[in-house]
Amino acid sequence: MPQPSPWFSSPTDAVDRLATSGYLADPATATTAYLAGALEKSLLVEGPAGVGKTELAKAVARVTGAELVRLQCYEGLDEARALYEWNYKKQLLRIQSSQGADQTWSETHDDIFTDEFLLTRPLLTAIRREQPTVLLIDEVDKTDVEVEGLLLEVLSDFQVTIPELGTIAAVRRPFVVLTSNATRELSEAVKRRCLYLHLEYPDAEREKEIVTSQVPDLEDRVAAQLVAAIGQLRELDLKKAPSIAESVDWARTLVALEIGELDEKAITDTLGVVLKHASDQERAIKELRLR
Repeated sequence: MPQPSPWFSSPTDAVDRLATSGYLADPATATTAYLAGALEKSLLVEGPAGVGKTELAKAVARVTGAELVRLQCYEGLDEARALYEWNYKKQLLRIQSSQGADQTWSETHDDIFTDEFLLTRPLLTAIRREQPTVLLIDEVDKTDVEVEGLLLEVLSDFQVTIPELGTIAAVRRPFVVLTSNATRELSEAVKRRCLYLHLEYPDAEREKEIVTSQVPDLEDRVAAQLVAAIGQLRELDLKKAPSIAESVDWARTLVALEIGELDEKAITDTLGVVLKHASDQERAIKELRLR
């Protein structure tokens, strides 16, 4: 008998439940999140840094009560860090302890390549879990192209093949979210196995709604000023444009400092909350002063 889906019953259900965790999903995001669970397809979310790609996976885990398993991608990531590796030190100790015993190498080999000596990494961990699981493969575009080959079996068949043990298939398929900042083009093989969602920075009205939902004590007029300033900052040629999370942090800062007017002094005093490079701050202060 199939297990009931722990995810979403409809796009509307996705909107409503994600909102309870503070994630305000637009119709496209809610529909794609619903379909990822209903069709048991991986979800590739692409867009600039700071638009809520990673937060979507976290929100799905929060509202469904699922465990979040995260694979943080980086240049040089390999199979041992993504899938599994053998505990060689423990295997060596077992081999040494069996020396002198009436045991063939074949028997020793079968003894040391068992689950007892297996170190699971995020991909295998998510596959083996029997409870609802959200697998977040974060910033997949930062890995080498070869790593994408490791993902194909997981994304298409939700299984992992270990030569010494055989194929381990998922008992309960995880909700898989891959995020990409689009620093390089992902392979068509990966894309073909995923649903696709592109996220951009929200418009001013939606961002104000997000900020005030997270910081309800922020005055409406100050919220409008903050969102307008954030929009202006994102138009500048900065090293790092402010993310939605940094907009929320700025709002919390203004409330903590009891700032009721986001004037030039307030911006100058608190700009470090949203811009983390000195050159960005200098450019922002200059440009905002001229407007």
